[in-house]
Amino acid sequence: MNLKLKRTPGIYLVGFMCSGKSTVGRHLAQRLGWNFFDTDDEIEAAERVTIPEIFDTRGEAEFRRIETAILRQHVLWIERGRPAVLALGGGAFVEPANRDLLADRGISVWLDCPFEIVKRRVAENANRPLARDPQKFAALYDARREAYALADVHIAIETDDPDAVVNCMLHHPELK
Repeated sequence: MNLKLKRTPGIYLVGFMCSGKSTVGRHLAQRLGWNFFDTDDEIEAAERVTIPEIFDTRGEAEFRRIETAILRQHVLWIERGRPAVLALGGGAFVEPANRDLLADRGISVWLDCPFEIVKRRVAENANRPLARDPQKFAALYDARREAYALADVHIAIETDDPDAVVNCMLHHPELK
């Protein structure tokens, strides 16, 4: 396994909403025998409200503050030897402070999902506050790609089969 992962056993899945981070992350963690955490789920559990409620009542800036605090907590646990796969919210990796936090503390993996697949998946789950306006949604997808491209590993999503994506990841040179 990669020396960086031996030193800090964390794999951070980044990418746009509905790119498969949570589903793929669960499968990857199971294959590795590691813990799995979804930062969005962690936020909802800690705050005892849904993410749309946080956006609607407290705003996106407060959501991002909470998100960074949750991410920092998990990175500390990973640094203390608790191997984990983390599925980050779609905007988490866009924040420079979060990218800096993850740098040299494991491997970041961009699940690069085509917009057409993202749109189909979002339509199946309307609980996405940043997907409410179709034009802004498409612009957000395009705007975030530059930040996602800064991840250590790039995995093109070509299927809805999470095991196929996990196999692709585990055969990537950075994760061997």
